[in-house]
Amino acid sequence: MRKLKRIAAPRWWPIARKVKKYIITPRGSHKREMSIPLTVLIRDIFKIVETSKEAKTVIKKGEILVDGKIRKDPHYGVGLFDVVEIPSLKKAWRAIPKKGLTFVEIPKKEAKVKICKIIDKKSLKGNKLQFNLHDGKNILAENTYSTNDSLLLELPGLKIIDHFKLENGSFGIVIGGKNAGIVTKIDKIEKNRIWMGVEKTFEVPKNLVMVVGKEQSAIKIE
Repeated sequence: MRKLKRIAAPRWWPIARKVKKYIITPRGSHKREMSIPLTVLIRDIFKIVETSKEAKTVIKKGEILVDGKIRKDPHYGVGLFDVVEIPSLKKAWRAIPKKGLTFVEIPKKEAKVKICKIIDKKSLKGNKLQFNLHDGKNILAENTYSTNDSLLLELPGLKIIDHFKLENGSFGIVIGGKNAGIVTKIDKIEKNRIWMGVEKTFEVPKNLVMVVGKEQSAIKIE
C-alpha cells in the first residue's frame, strides 16, 4: 500500500502535520477523502488511546465493531454513515457528513441499524436485483427500488427494514459540498438537481443528497 504523507491527509483529520512524515492510510470501499482509518479514529477523535501502537493493540484484539462486524485491520477506513461500536465502553457512534466526517454518539439500539443510499442496480437471474450501496455493500432483493433511494438496514445481516424513496416531501441530508450536514425537507427534484429547505430553499446536485426518512430522519444524525 502506498504511504500517505501527513501533509496530504484530508484536512479534517485532527492530526499533527509536521510531527512525522507519514500516517496510516485508510483502505476499503470508501473514498480516501471521506474516510478515516480506525487507528486515527480511536486515537485522535475518540481519544481512547494515546499512541498508534496502543490503537493497533485494541483493534487487533477485536474490540472495535464497524457496522456490526469486528474489524481487526488498523487501516480499515470508516466512512459515511458507518456505525462504530466499542462494546467494552458501551458506546456507539455514527459517521455523518459534517466538516468531513463528524461522529455522533447514538443509542445502543441504533448501533444495529444503518441507512444506505442506492447508487446502482442490476438484474440477475431468477428475477432478483442486485442493489449497489454507497458504502460498497451489495444486497439482493425482489422489490423494485430506485437508484438514489435509501434503505434502512439491520446490522450486520443487511436485512431491509424500511425504504425511503427520493421524492418531493421526503427528508434528506446533504452529503457533500458547502451545505454538507444540513438535514431538511426535499422541496423539488428536477433531473440532476434538488431544491431543499422549508421557508428558504437551496439547490444541491442530486448525487450529494441522501434520503434519511419520510417526514423526519429515521435515525439519529444530529
